[in-house]
Amino acid sequence: MKNISLEQLIQFHSKIVKASGGLNGIRDIGMLESALRKADSTFDGKDLYEGAIKKITVIAYALIKNHGFVDGNKRIGVAMMLLLLRLNQITVRYNQEELVELGLRTAEGKFNEEHIEQWIREHQV
Repeated sequence: MKNISLEQLIQFHSKIVKASGGLNGIRDIGMLESALRKADSTFDGKDLYEGAIKKITVIAYALIKNHGFVDGNKRIGVAMMLLLLRLNQITVRYNQEELVELGLRTAEGKFNEEHIEQWIREHQV
């Protein structure tokens, strides 16, 4: 699966905050690194998350829930999901309201990783 680096994530977050408002800054860099690496987790030599969609799902979820940035964690989680889907040639169709709802429900604890994966699969073209 194609992914981005920690440095690219931080730059992407800065662009999002500049465009949409809010505070720029890192609250916990370890949480950001953890979110990006979660997709590569293994147990007994086997991937815990198989396939690009599952990997993208866990990254998006971790970015939203880990609160690695001072502000904009929901925005960066959803934006990274969309970016990684595009980088991995997975096309989804959605409207802005659906994205906002996905981010809010995840942050509120109403959506877990399985819900995000289901959302992606339901919106996949």
